[in-house]
Amino acid sequence: MKSLLNNIKGDKVLWAIIAVLALFSFMPVYSASSNLAYTGGSGNTLKFLVKHGVHLLLGFSILYGVHRIPYRYFKGLSYIGLPIVVVLLLVTLLQGNTIGGANASRWIRIPVVGMTFQTSALASVMLLTFVAGYLARVLGKKYSFKDSILPLWMPVAIVLMLILPANFSTAAIIFVMVATLVFVGGYPLKYLTVIILSGIVALVLFVLVNKAFPDLMPNRIDTWISRIESFMDKDTEGSKSEKYQIERAKIAIATGGIIGKGPGKSEQRNLLPQSSSDFIYAIVVEEFGLVGAFLILFAYLMMLGRILIISHNATDVYGKLLVIGVGLPIIFQAFINMAVAVELFPVTGQTLPLISSGGSSIWMTCLALGIIISVSAKQEPKEKEEEDLNPLDILSETI
Repeated sequence: MKSLLNNIKGDKVLWAIIAVLALFSFMPVYSASSNLAYTGGSGNTLKFLVKHGVHLLLGFSILYGVHRIPYRYFKGLSYIGLPIVVVLLLVTLLQGNTIGGANASRWIRIPVVGMTFQTSALASVMLLTFVAGYLARVLGKKYSFKDSILPLWMPVAIVLMLILPANFSTAAIIFVMVATLVFVGGYPLKYLTVIILSGIVALVLFVLVNKAFPDLMPNRIDTWISRIESFMDKDTEGSKSEKYQIERAKIAIATGGIIGKGPGKSEQRNLLPQSSSDFIYAIVVEEFGLVGAFLILFAYLMMLGRILIISHNATDVYGKLLVIGVGLPIIFQAFINMAVAVELFPVTGQTLPLISSGGSSIWMTCLALGIIISVSAKQEPKEKEEEDLNPLDILSETI
């Protein structure tokens, strides 16, 4: 254990924030899992706590392993990994309608172990790493909009088209994050405006086609529209399930008070669907009150601060863009999850990073954080880096 701790590199404050959030997550997950335990029939909440612990253990293993890899290798790895991600997204989309009663076009089942994995989570990290590498390569060079379509926007469009049919919120977040990253990376604003307008037009056409041919993706378009209409106009019918979730979340938050009811004393956990994942923030507020709510918010704001500092202190442009690319989505997702719980945003199905239960979210959050910490770690002397030929860098330059 001592040698393991001695091998931990990078930003110690970020490590501490990650550890605190992960350790804290056991309390709300264990409390909220009672709903799943009793609706499942067994009534055993311990197995959900153990499962969450296993997910965190695997996540920290990914975090530890990734942070030991020199971040310049991720540029080449993204060129190898992106085609693999596209294949996984395609397989996920085509595999069928349900897995255990849930929409299967978001998850793929891992052979042998039998666990399910949300491929769009991996796609987000891989795509933003790829975009950061492209922007670093073309920075300072003269290029036209046409020159960037195939090497930059075609991969982005393919990934988004494969995610959009089953998961609009994730596709929208990825698009916003890509747009933010290319803006920060110096991509011409007039070109970016064209891309944003094209994306809006493509989304409208996608909705119109699916309204004209509703059998293509039953219920998905109606679900998106229902969520938005229900949020914009509280008097509309909307989805009864989503209205019920929001009402229960608001009750949980309203009854939390200043210091909350105490760990494990939530009443809404047994009534609020997805209380251990999508709406776990409501359970946190009910049990730990406004104090707990603000402490969680403060932790993510501190994480955002460390991400910006690490990006600023990175030794090259790629490191700066890489940290922004994989780091901002974590904070953005956290803010969206909390905003949904307090009804400042329509229901999206986004989890609270490092706190909500769920393997895919934890693993990919740890992957992204590992990349960030790799950038923050002390770098080798420049002379040694130049002598140490990286074949993955050669690959990224030639593609």
